[in-house]
Amino acid sequence: MNIKITGSGSYIPSEVVTNSDFAKHVFLNDDGTPFPQPNDIIAEKFRDITGIEERRYVTDDLNTSDIATIAAQKAIEDAKIDPETLDYIIFAHNFGDVKKGALQADLLPSLATRVKFNLRIKNPKCVAYDMLFGCPGWVEGVIQAQAFIKAGMAKKCLVIGAETLSRVVDMHDRDSMIYSDGAGATIIEATDEAGGILAHETATYAYDEAYYLFFGKSFNDQHHPDVRYIKMHGRKIYEFALSQVPLAMKECLENSGIPISQVKKILIHQANEKMDEAIIQRFYRHFKLTPPEGIMPMSIHKLGNSSVATVPTLYDSIMKGQIENQKLNKGDVIIFASVGAGMNINAIVYQV
Repeated sequence: MNIKITGSGSYIPSEVVTNSDFAKHVFLNDDGTPFPQPNDIIAEKFRDITGIEERRYVTDDLNTSDIATIAAQKAIEDAKIDPETLDYIIFAHNFGDVKKGALQADLLPSLATRVKFNLRIKNPKCVAYDMLFGCPGWVEGVIQAQAFIKAGMAKKCLVIGAETLSRVVDMHDRDSMIYSDGAGATIIEATDEAGGILAHETATYAYDEAYYLFFGKSFNDQHHPDVRYIKMHGRKIYEFALSQVPLAMKECLENSGIPISQVKKILIHQANEKMDEAIIQRFYRHFKLTPPEGIMPMSIHKLGNSSVATVPTLYDSIMKGQIENQKLNKGDVIIFASVGAGMNINAIVYQV
């Protein structure tokens, strides 16, 4: 028995927000003082560092559970399964449903339960729960789905990663330009086909690193001090990711028994182009190699950082032939890897 992704689907929001759309924003330092540079210079430097030219936001009528349902429906159709045969729905997100203009997140009932309701699944043995694990949530959900299947507790699992970060950003914080919305979903099944999940690795670093990403007040002191927004210590995250993610990927690959020469693609969380490139460089340096050209597909340039959605939407886009000069063939070995709030890191070696 092997455990494979048998179907995938995604929802890419329709609202395109370019860097120039931030021209009239008032960006402030964390002490509330204004930036000395004009916004066009800020946007240019931002693009050079992150690679992000535009991002996607959901329309006002949609919430995280709505776009997750759309992605899930597509994955179910792609896998050609009856949703009533699902044993688990594992929904990775971080902020729940945040309605446009709302000051509170809505997590009751869980978003996984809402997706099950939206899919009209009657089977009470289909267990639905949420995964709060930072940006690596979808990868961790796949690891948990594998564990359920290996333990004989499941045959089919739906694993979703979805987020609407546009609803939880401080528009006076230039880091708000990083974040975006999106949803990706996959069906994980036991199968007689060759390949599947070959190894996985997960770690939580919380002794010093727990609050590298956190909820904090607006940089604009005119805003209510008790309203919270996503905040981060970018330099600390960058240094942490460069030191720890390549090591986790190396250990995962070594545990799989697959030589690095057989790795065709690395699908890494779309957090920051320069950071991701540096992670891949350091990973290959452990093997005294340089990364092959095209090893790391990227979607961040047009889609931004949608947290838990970046890896499953990237995978789905490649499988559907939607990323130029990138494809996956049966038998290809790939690595999924992610890093995010917690601070959590994880990796999977997977054979298509």
